[in-house]
Amino acid sequence: MRCPCGSGLPYDECCGPLHAGAASAPTAERLMRSRFSAFAVGDAGYLLRTWHPSTRPAELETDGDVRWYRLDIERRTAGGPFDTEGTVTFTAWFRSPEGAGSLHERSRFRREDGAWFYLDGVVTESR
Repeated sequence: MRCPCGSGLPYDECCGPLHAGAASAPTAERLMRSRFSAFAVGDAGYLLRTWHPSTRPAELETDGDVRWYRLDIERRTAGGPFDTEGTVTFTAWFRSPEGAGSLHERSRFRREDGAWFYLDGVVTESR
């Protein structure tokens, strides 16, 4: 199975090792891609583990009726392997029982002790 993040690689060579805890994301964009893949495969545990403790919800359930199928990264600022903060602006495409839609968000990330975490995001459009 190809990885949902859009890398073109098989899931087991791309986001699979991150989800399994065998690897960590070296950049904010890589974490964003792996989190999108976690939504696509329904891995709520990974989403919670990579959410910054200061903004992390107590629990999270993914919606099995929503199929996330495409991720477009539109802009990133900082978020490299030597940065401590970064942003990623993206559009995520999905299908649900109500039809097709998309979510446009500008997400903030923070790196602490060598690990990237999703901090928060501003949804600028959802259709």
